[in-house]
Formats: sequence, C-alpha cells, structure tokens
Amino acid sequence: MPIELKMLAWSVALGLVHVLVGATLTTHQRGLKWNVGARDAVLPPLTGAAARVDRALRNFLETFPFFAAAVLAVVVLERGDAATALGAQCYFWARLVYVPLYAAGVPYLRTVVWAVSLWGLLQVLWALF
Repeated sequence: MPIELKMLAWSVALGLVHVLVGATLTTHQRGLKWNVGARDAVLPPLTGAAARVDRALRNFLETFPFFAAAVLAVVVLERGDAATALGAQCYFWARLVYVPLYAAGVPYLRTVVWAVSLWGLLQVLWALF
C-alpha cells in the first residue's frame, strides 16, 4: 500500500479521535443529560479545553477533504513519489501534534505546526500539476 494511503488511513483515525475527545470534553462540560437529549436548548458556548478541541476539530475538517482528495488522485494517477510521501507524512504528523498543542492553548508553535501540515498537503497536491 502506498505511504500516502497509509497516511490517509491514519488521518481518518485521527479525525475519529478528534470527534471522540471533543465529545467527551463537551459532555463533561454540558452533562450526560445534554449528550443523550435532543439538544434543542440554546446553550452558552463551550469554554476551556472543550472549546479549543472543538476548534481544532473544525480546523482539521477544513483541510482533511482537500488532503483526502489529493492523496486519492495521486494514488489513482500513479503520481506518487518521495515528495508526495513526505508531504502526506508531514500532513498527518503535524495534524497529530496540532491537537494537543491547541487543546493546551499553546500559541505560535500551534500555528507553525499548522503551516507544516499545509505544506504537506501542498506537496501532495503539487504532484497533480
């Protein structure tokens, strides 16, 4: 299996971890009754780590579809090379590091890590041009 597809699979798993961690923190803040209910009531915004993990998830979901499309296109068109392999790995590992950095509220370094993930995505995409 190409490394790009492995990184895509690991990125899917990371997305699921994002969802589960976010749901756990949100339930901790809002309560089990909210979690199992219809969620019709307007609630105050999340705060602290729950809010940061929620924003990290939204940020992941902004780039993941582009990453997935680029990886699939590279693999189908057999355009993978060392640059796309490195790009896919950079995307995944940077996104993995991004989660705890954002959850902990670390400024600046979080943005650098995000930029590394974007660079990785662009490396994969570049192979299609």
